[in-house]
Amino acid sequence: MVKILVAGDFCPQFRVSDYIEKNEDSVAIFNEIHSIVTNANYSIVNLECPVVLEDRVKPIKKEGTHLRCDMKTIKVIKSLGFKMVTLANNHIYDYGNDGMRDTLEVCKKYGITTIGAGHNLEQAKKIVSLEIEGKRFSFINCCEHEFSIADDINGGANPLNIVSIYWQIQEAKKISDYIIIIVHGGHEHFQLPSPRMKETYRFFIDVGADVIINHHQHCYSGYEIYKGKPIFYGIGNFSFDKEKRRNSPWNEGYLVEINFTNDNISFQLYPFIQGNENPGVVLMDKEEKERFLNNIQQLNMVITDDKLLNNAIKNYYCKEGKNLVFTFEPYSNRYTKFLYRRNLLPSFINEKKSLLLRNIIECESHRDKIIGYLKNTH
Repeated sequence: MVKILVAGDFCPQFRVSDYIEKNEDSVAIFNEIHSIVTNANYSIVNLECPVVLEDRVKPIKKEGTHLRCDMKTIKVIKSLGFKMVTLANNHIYDYGNDGMRDTLEVCKKYGITTIGAGHNLEQAKKIVSLEIEGKRFSFINCCEHEFSIADDINGGANPLNIVSIYWQIQEAKKISDYIIIIVHGGHEHFQLPSPRMKETYRFFIDVGADVIINHHQHCYSGYEIYKGKPIFYGIGNFSFDKEKRRNSPWNEGYLVEINFTNDNISFQLYPFIQGNENPGVVLMDKEEKERFLNNIQQLNMVITDDKLLNNAIKNYYCKEGKNLVFTFEPYSNRYTKFLYRRNLLPSFINEKKSLLLRNIIECESHRDKIIGYLKNTH
């Protein structure tokens, strides 16, 4: 049997960052899950921020928070037993090409395999193919479109481009026993996938993938078995300390261990709590785990029922989409439009608003939300 372990978003913030900075044995706050990580044949975690080695490196212009870490974070990842970091996420390019370079170089220094990002799009799209315990595994990593996407000239992440991922799967099928796709996307703080996500991830299974694992939402979601293959729609944060989010879904997640035995695929979940009273990651006790798994089953019931999922998403869009629609105000009637088109009213789209609009339009999940709101409320 081959065990592949996947963890969610790791971004050392606040207490975790302070602990790593001040303590030589910085793995201690992860002791409860250390043996689970090392017991797997291959373990992977999402690095939700670039390594930045010099203070002179400036952040890129974008909408949202800029995240970063230093070399000690990669040392912790290595000491914990992770062998690969997924880099296709919405923060990996927060510090531009310098941050991209530092991240790749430091990971290489510590012997950590990287996937999902590079110095240009061609590098970012590269499949990682490995022989593990006599079986050939290929990994594909991509993310939804925000400000981190690579192009032909600049570094960044591999985008969630369905056509491109299809061809990556076809390439991987030629050399692989199994294909694992790890995607970074979805609605933040919402515990269900959109119908678009469900359709896309099922399509990846249809054309040859064996396992799909998603993270990004900062909360856990459920899973389904589709044509005998597991799709995990959200595994939550791995370690992402944030004071204002304590005692909330932000702090609960799970490690997913995929077991490959004689062409059969099974899995085990390891639910944990991170960043509450304890800044590290601790396994749930029996009572907490029972509650957690019951919640997972409730989410699974909605995910596998299209009617229930569509109703839940519709309600979510109607509630949350208004904040995005507000971005497109204020000129909404023919009189103000007439004056604006004749330059008699000023443009409200300054650089900051331009970045905000770009983020709403380019990102698949943001676009889903605003279209869903407009469709169901007007």
